[in-house]
Amino acid sequence: MTEPLVRADPAPPRRPRIPRLLQQPYFRRYWSAQTVSLFGDQITMLAVPLLAVLALGAGPAEMGYLTAASLLPNLLFSLPAGAWVDRYPRRRQVMIVADLGRAGLLLAVPLLWWTDALNLPLLCVVAFLIGILSVFFEVAHSSLFASLVRRQDYVDANSLISASRAMSDVAGPSIGGVLVQVLTAPVALVADVLTYLTSGVFLTRIKVTERPAQTGPGLGMAAGVRYVARSAVLRAVLLGATTLNLFNYMFAALFVLYVTTELDVSPGLLGLIIGAGSFGGFLGAAVTGPLSRRIGIGPAVILGLVVFPAPLILVPLAGGPRPLVLALLLTAEFVSALGVMILDITAGSVQIAATPETMLAVVSGFRRTVNYGIRPVGALIGGALGATIGVRPALWIASLGALLGVLWVVFSPLRTMRDLPEE
Repeated sequence: MTEPLVRADPAPPRRPRIPRLLQQPYFRRYWSAQTVSLFGDQITMLAVPLLAVLALGAGPAEMGYLTAASLLPNLLFSLPAGAWVDRYPRRRQVMIVADLGRAGLLLAVPLLWWTDALNLPLLCVVAFLIGILSVFFEVAHSSLFASLVRRQDYVDANSLISASRAMSDVAGPSIGGVLVQVLTAPVALVADVLTYLTSGVFLTRIKVTERPAQTGPGLGMAAGVRYVARSAVLRAVLLGATTLNLFNYMFAALFVLYVTTELDVSPGLLGLIIGAGSFGGFLGAAVTGPLSRRIGIGPAVILGLVVFPAPLILVPLAGGPRPLVLALLLTAEFVSALGVMILDITAGSVQIAATPETMLAVVSGFRRTVNYGIRPVGALIGGALGATIGVRPALWIASLGALLGVLWVVFSPLRTMRDLPEE
């Protein structure tokens, strides 16, 4: 048997392909800042309530006050903050100051605890102030995003950020739990301080040409509300998402109670199911870009409005042998996480593309006001329905009602929209 004249060299190992946007240094730093900040948020969401319970002896009423203190800034300040940011020429600076401010406020918590000066009212004040800074950070984020990312890359950029959010949803609570277990809740907050400082450092290393500040008539809070009301695209997305949020928070208010008491699932097992189901978010972040290019950005929004809430029907439907119940719950969590990523990426891209750069912050603030405002309303209605007609019938109403949100978008220009809209 003869040997070949030229021996083929073994193929070099293939290196993992880095997404094109992450090869751009300024976007990579922006994405890194977002990723680090998302992980820090997960630590705070776990460590602060645990600190209130374990170190300060907070009861149900006190926990309600703490939760309200952290959410109230979204209702009070989102719209005015957006109007102010649109008139301020350096949105990146707003985000850096918000990061540094949140780091300083969080650092004060363990310092107060070590000096025996921390109490629940002070913790509520800190949560309220952090909430205000978070509002300014988020409304400035839309403007910086539009200055940094080309319009044709909106979906891919949002997919990368949503993948980071999915990763933080999966790993963040576990990291936070370990930190609280090993270091105690007050010391665990120091880790979150470091995440905000790291985010601020990444943002300082971004060079981007931001649009000049806008002045004169036709701007401000009222103008932002009017623009959304007159835009068929923005109005449909906002009404669809708000309807979905109303019913989804009715569902969320009863979900844990139903699964643990009616289905007899232990808290630890429920946590594993939710964590495993969150991997659907990774799949959603990966497929949304190719999917929206294949079927069109508008139909992808419609698909997200269906795939997000529809699997939740499996929760009140669950019954029978225990393996079947667990399989239905896992399927509901996994497919719903996939759907919420499709919706967040496509709807977020459409909303930014359909909004003039001069109004990005105020329109973002108006959306936050409406979407965050409807959530406690949904939770209250869900609790009242559960107490009146029973938890399972209330979950049926909530899971089926959430599908009504898609009707706002089906009967809008998004139904036939292939590409991102012009301003």
